[in-house]
Amino acid sequence: GAQAGRGFELQQPQDKVWVAAGETLILTCTMSGGGPPGAVRWLKGLGSGNKTVYEQKGSFPRVTRVVSESDTDFSIHIRDVRAEDAGTYYCVKFSKSLLGDDEVLQHGRGTVVSLHETALVPSMVAAAVVLCFLLLLSFFIALCMYRRKRRGEVGSQCLARLAATGSFLPIPLRCCAGTSGTPRFDFSCDSIHHLCALLQQSSREDNDIHYADLQPLPVAPQHSRSPSAACSEYASIRVAAQ
Repeated sequence: GAQAGRGFELQQPQDKVWVAAGETLILTCTMSGGGPPGAVRWLKGLGSGNKTVYEQKGSFPRVTRVVSESDTDFSIHIRDVRAEDAGTYYCVKFSKSLLGDDEVLQHGRGTVVSLHETALVPSMVAAAVVLCFLLLLSFFIALCMYRRKRRGEVGSQCLARLAATGSFLPIPLRCCAGTSGTPRFDFSCDSIHHLCALLQQSSREDNDIHYADLQPLPVAPQHSRSPSAACSEYASIRVAAQ
């Protein structure tokens, strides 16, 4: 038997396998170099306390060959894995002794099978994704609110400085009338920033008084108004302070 087993090699490449309860476990075992006659079995554990998981003879309802009738591939499927399936599995090649008994010719290094909860990993990944999304959303909302607050503060400071200094700058304002009797003044953000920039320059001219007339100009006759002249300009004057 020992001479007949020369050149024979059994390979069990898996060291450790994680599987969830209810899933299908695959245990890999291949052989090469021929070998003497004898059975191939999958055992759970070695020694006197081992348990036969699969062999070519017998009935094993949850265990099937991956490649049936193969002489080199003895990999198996174990369906509907349960908690009691956890343990170390060995692929074992037997040979016949002179007395007809089965002797172990060679066995694999063993595959440790461990079970984990089915929904543990997906639930953790989903929770991490949701948490990251909420953090990004909160940061975006806080940034938008901060920018809006800063813009409001800039406008308020400019108007306060104007009121404190008593200076009014000749900034052209536009009045776009929706109706002939209800003009609408357009105070854009650009006008506010322009107002602040000019305030610094005008603060040095304390002897000047700037006055802007915000009264709308008389409405031009409808027949003389061109489509491009929907808005009226307002004039402003500046006089020297006494």
